[in-house]
Amino acid sequence: MIAVIIVSHSEKVAEGVKDIAEQMNNSKIMIRAAGGTENGRIGTNTLKIYETFEEVKNADNILVFVDLGSSIMATEMAMDMLDDEIREKITIVDAPIVEGALGAVIQATVTDNVKNIIETAIESKSLSKLQE
Repeated sequence: MIAVIIVSHSEKVAEGVKDIAEQMNNSKIMIRAAGGTENGRIGTNTLKIYETFEEVKNADNILVFVDLGSSIMATEMAMDMLDDEIREKITIVDAPIVEGALGAVIQATVTDNVKNIIETAIESKSLSKLQE
């Protein structure tokens, strides 16, 4: 099973991306949001991210989508708190948080090939939204 975690500085953004992704989910993917701080402010919370990793630790692969630079730092700090067995399953995906997460979830509904799922997410960087 694949897990997707959305890490954003905004709890609302993380939950919103999770809500959209759940619409594409066929119940094969665990999708979690880890956005905002513990008191609802803008920012990231290493402990919240760590706890989210613990929730999905039984997944075969854990893909993390982040919004801004310090969300990467907070995610890496949370990863440092984990046992090696869990940490080895985690990939921070270099893809847009919305398009990348959605692409990954959709791809994970048709394949368990994690390399292919990550490639699909990364390809979303070049997605043209307007037809010329």
